Amino acid sequence: MTDIAGLLGDGAKSLLEHKCNTFPKNDMHLPGPDFIERVWYHSDRSPRVLRSLQTLFGHGRLADTGYLSILPVDQGIEHSAASSFAPNPAFFDPETIVKLALEGGCNAVASTLGVLGTVARKYAHRIPFILKINHNEMLTYPAKRDQIPFASVRQAWDMGCVAVGATIYFGHPNSNRELQEVAQAFEEAHELGMATILWAYTRNDAFKKEGVDYHTSADLTGQANHLACTIHADIIKQKQATNNGGYRAVGFGHTHDKVYSELTTDHPIDLTRYQVANCYMGRCGLINSGGGSGGASDMAQAVRTAVINKRAGGMGLISGRKAFQRPIEEGVKLLHAIQDVFLDDDVTIA
Repeated sequence: MTDIAGLLGDGAKSLLEHKCNTFPKNDMHLPGPDFIERVWYHSDRSPRVLRSLQTLFGHGRLADTGYLSILPVDQGIEHSAASSFAPNPAFFDPETIVKLALEGGCNAVASTLGVLGTVARKYAHRIPFILKINHNEMLTYPAKRDQIPFASVRQAWDMGCVAVGATIYFGHPNSNRELQEVAQAFEEAHELGMATILWAYTRNDAFKKEGVDYHTSADLTGQANHLACTIHADIIKQKQATNNGGYRAVGFGHTHDKVYSELTTDHPIDLTRYQVANCYMGRCGLINSGGGSGGASDMAQAVRTAVINKRAGGMGLISGRKAFQRPIEEGVKLLHAIQDVFLDDDVTIA
């Protein structure tokens, strides 16, 4: 097993022994082997959707734990194939992406229509596929922020996907259109028996004030999570909270003093617990983003993110660039380190 405390370094005690006094853990709907029966069984999700969710939970090293480790590779569109795959050119080949997810023990692989479509017949029955149906295309100049459909829900179903994923840029002028498009797509996905995952990101230049970036503030990302649940996202992908007070700094919207005095603190686990609380108290699972690759510190950063997510009551990690922008054997090791956090009984809910 991974030396979790060693990788956390000086922050090990704070992260591994912290007690959350904001939202008590007994009030949360926490991940576990019985999550489908305990939580989703009582919802309006059809038996086919429940089967798809159980398929996600039942694969890889985290099978039947209630936790998820997903490999997402849509950066070839979102950033560019060059910036994404030049560090490890083998990943220009879609099959390498799927092989990393398999060898890395992931619950699923999430990628584009082109990537998954080229290898669907060979791999769709071997590892759950998640088709990301919209993207922010980055070849337009000047660059824009606009998630547009690249694939249909029916195409995901035809290739054997168990879930569809989509992004909404909450706070951006295009968010109303994206919200409507994704809500309709998620309705169709559920009708066809697939699960739904929303990349619930905030995007607005006004969310940066006096040198502080509030795109990952607990209050703004928490509300994005709440909106994601409202349109029937089963699982929420969110960047882990790094600060708080976005509403107050920007000076808009509606919030409450208790958010800052009682329901959060400045501890990263408490900030992420607030994100989980906005996912219907954990009924919709929160999977945090693994973030970009920073080189030698990636392993420690990934383990830290996993510890915070798990102890906050989250459902796992969706980590891409840290894993695929390095030799495959190193990527596998990093994915296993993330999974070891969720397999370690000594890392408990705060």
